[in-house]
Amino acid sequence: MDILLTGIKPTGKLTLGNYLGVLKRLKSYVDEYDCYYFIADLHALTLPIEKEVLHDNTLDVLSLFLASGIDPKKATIFLQSQVPDHAELSTILMNYLYMGELSRMTQFKSLTASLKNEAIGLGIFTYPVLMAADIVLYDAKVIPVGEDQTQHVELARDLVHRFNKRYGDVLTLPKTLVNTSSKRIMSLKDPTKKMSKSDPKGDIFLLDDEKTVEKKVMSAVTDMVGIVQFDPINQPGIANLINIYASLKNMTIEQVTTQFKNANYGTFKKEVANAINDELKPLQERYNAIRNDKEYLNEVLSNGAKKAHARASIVLNRVKNAIGLVTKTNE
Repeated sequence: MDILLTGIKPTGKLTLGNYLGVLKRLKSYVDEYDCYYFIADLHALTLPIEKEVLHDNTLDVLSLFLASGIDPKKATIFLQSQVPDHAELSTILMNYLYMGELSRMTQFKSLTASLKNEAIGLGIFTYPVLMAADIVLYDAKVIPVGEDQTQHVELARDLVHRFNKRYGDVLTLPKTLVNTSSKRIMSLKDPTKKMSKSDPKGDIFLLDDEKTVEKKVMSAVTDMVGIVQFDPINQPGIANLINIYASLKNMTIEQVTTQFKNANYGTFKKEVANAINDELKPLQERYNAIRNDKEYLNEVLSNGAKKAHARASIVLNRVKNAIGLVTKTNE
């Protein structure tokens, strides 16, 4: 069974976009792949974050992983920082990726566009190295990503080719699993931008209460056309709400537009808000029960770290032996 690996940064509250694009799908992978799901808390350090926020966000993401239906007995769930192999392999792989490659990464350019050099942390620059280490550390062959997130996997593939050309068949070549069927969820405030974790008015957070969800949806940007039809160019706000409703109800775009062909925007928005709350209410109930069970959370993390380290150490030692680092004195 091929290994599938993916991680989420605990840098903010998870959104409806995170849920529909990632969390809701993760539990379906466990029957087809050997799944490793991690919380990328080391990656969260690349930009300033308060310790209390990082701590709470980490436990929130873990609890939402579990509340979304991921069974820790079927998938390995762990914290990146609790498996030191990640940091050690990243240190080694820094010597096999080049500054020119890292400086061309889209994320580096976007995050540093408004910063002066003295304000740019080294972690932002070397972020792709740690991500490459994350990927190759488990012999992962399958990396699920969005259509706009393939660049880091491509860099990891370049690294594997380069490393294996020099040392032999040491690292496993990963491939992207691009989720083309998932509808991209955009901001309610600006439907030309993807729903992120840093836009309180435009985001639907997974832990928003019913009234907050309804208020945000009813305030969503639309247009003056007045017809519920799918036109992302001229009606991006309505198109986004159609995508959300279709994703939650497992309907096609055509089915949604047919259902609401005679509805006004207010009626349509009310139904979208109801659909979101119908999905989030049971998720939040499971989350609250799990989030308050510290013993269970610690058990999941402890077991996950042990399983992840057992697998990661194999690859790390393979790399060390390949490049000449001493692992055992009798070798």
